[in-house]
Parts: sequence; C-alpha cells; structure tokens
Amino acid sequence: MKIEGSVDAELVPAPVVLVTVGKGEAANIITIAWTGMVSDSPSMIGVSMMHSRHSYGLLCSLREFVVNIPRASDVDKVDVVGVVSGRKVAKFTEIGFTPLKASKVRPPLIAECPINLECALRHQLMLGKYDLFVGEVVAAHYDDGVLDTKGRLKSTPDIGLTLVSLEYWTLGQKVGDFGHAGKEWRTARRRPHESRRDSARAATLSGPEPPHMVSCRQ
Repeated sequence: MKIEGSVDAELVPAPVVLVTVGKGEAANIITIAWTGMVSDSPSMIGVSMMHSRHSYGLLCSLREFVVNIPRASDVDKVDVVGVVSGRKVAKFTEIGFTPLKASKVRPPLIAECPINLECALRHQLMLGKYDLFVGEVVAAHYDDGVLDTKGRLKSTPDIGLTLVSLEYWTLGQKVGDFGHAGKEWRTARRRPHESRRDSARAATLSGPEPPHMVSCRQ
C-alpha cells in the first residue's frame, strides 16, 4: 500500500557536485545536488541554482562554470562549501580547496576533485526562485587512475558522493551492467524455433508498444 507524501518530491540519490563560478580572486564554489546530464551529443549538464545564492550572479555574469566531482573523503569540505556564503567567505582559501586554471573557461577547476567538466552556458530557464543552467561540456579533466584502459570511468567508492534526504552517501556495490538483463529477457522471450517473420508477427498480434518505447525510437 502506497502512502501519499509531500508534493516537495525529491529524486534519490542525487549526485553531489562542486560548481565553480567567477574568475580570479572572485571565484567561488557552491555545492549542488540538483544536477545531471541532459544530453550526450553534444554533452550537456544541467545545474539548478537559487537566485539568492552568491554564485548565481557570478554564473549569470560570466556564463561559464565548472562541474567538479568531489571525493567522498572530502565530504566535510563539501558540506562546509554548501552552508557558508561566498559573500562572506573566500572558500578556496578558508576551506582548503586548490584552484587550477581551466583550459577553455574562466572559472577554475578544483585540484582535489578527480573529475572536472568545463561548461559554457547554452540555455537558462527560469523556474520560480531557481534557474536551470544548461552548459555544454567544452573540456573534461580526469585524475590518473580514474579511467580504465578503454577510457571509461572506473567505479570506486571514493568517487560518487550522493545526497539522500539530507544525508551524504557513497556508492555501494555493483549490482548489474547496463543492458545485460534486457538482452537476456529479449533472448528468452524469442523462442528458439521462431523465425524472424514469426517473431515480427507475434509482436504485431501482441499490440502496440507502450508510448514511451515508441517515442524512444522516433
């Protein structure tokens, strides 16, 4: 039995990132959990930020930002960044993060973060007291050991900090591979003696696919 909850819904877990904005001595860091990939061609990241934040004005002014993926071992620093204002605190200096010059944008990278994604602002959408900033990834930086021999990210408990109901969590154990279960299900669904024509006919008789599956192929 489901229980109806608050309309203040949340998606869990939410990825926790450090977003850098501004340049030079005015550069600031803000902790963001409302973020995610929104496109892969070109690669784009969406970041939601409240108008009242100090970083909001810096982002609107420069129209560039960097998404830095922190280590779980830096959770205390990540938390402090999220609860103090850059109007009053020079976060790089006082909290202990090191700025590094980016290659294509003016906001700095954070040296202690194993992944840094430089973004150029492409879209800005007003959503009440928040704005959604969509940035195109124009450069990406990875620490040694973060990628495997095929250039893919390696899963490690220290990379991938998340937020669940105002609690910080790291990633747990691996439970599956993308597409593996789907492939097995489709293989089992097709009986060995069926020809391709029989399979197509069976799919037609079973009715149309759900709308979300149809739209994915359009």
